[in-house]
Amino acid sequence: MSTSNPASTSARSIHVSAAVIVNDRDELLLVRKAGTTAFMQPGGKPEPGETPAETLSRELFEELGLSVDPDELQSLGLYTAAAANEPGFVVVADVFVADIGAQVPVTDAEIEELRWVSRADARELEVAPLARENFLP
Repeated sequence: MSTSNPASTSARSIHVSAAVIVNDRDELLLVRKAGTTAFMQPGGKPEPGETPAETLSRELFEELGLSVDPDELQSLGLYTAAAANEPGFVVVADVFVADIGAQVPVTDAEIEELRWVSRADARELEVAPLARENFLP
């Protein structure tokens, strides 16, 4: 597995599934977990036996009340970046495009805040490296 930063190869990794959800104004959906300051893409860690798409489908429902069939998620591949909330760790993310149609996300579980973020808005926010470096260029 390659990393985007050679210095991070010795870091410990956290495997997650993450969503790219864009609205009709070309804004990216980002969330902030309770007790944290960085906004990141919705998603989370797998439970035993889950595929990356199943993980993301479950997490989107638990955290935002969104129903997305795992078979309808479009894989963008595997991305690596510094973890926003765990110093010394890298996040290794299976990233998918999720089409939520007319569904409206609502905060639930450990999600304290959600925002639709434009590239311009992102300059004013603390955005996790995975989203900032790859999905808000």
